[in-house]
Amino acid sequence: MIQEIIAFTILGFAVGFLIKKFFWKSKKKNDCGDGNCGCS
Repeated sequence: MIQEIIAFTILGFAVGFLIKKFFWKSKKKNDCGDGNCGCS
């Protein structure tokens, strides 16, 4: 019982991290000119 809760919690954090990393487009300001410099 406890092991299942811990496993699903870790799985939830892992899925959330992957969604945030790959699908969540954060609005970062790039102060590097016209945006073609590749510093993102």
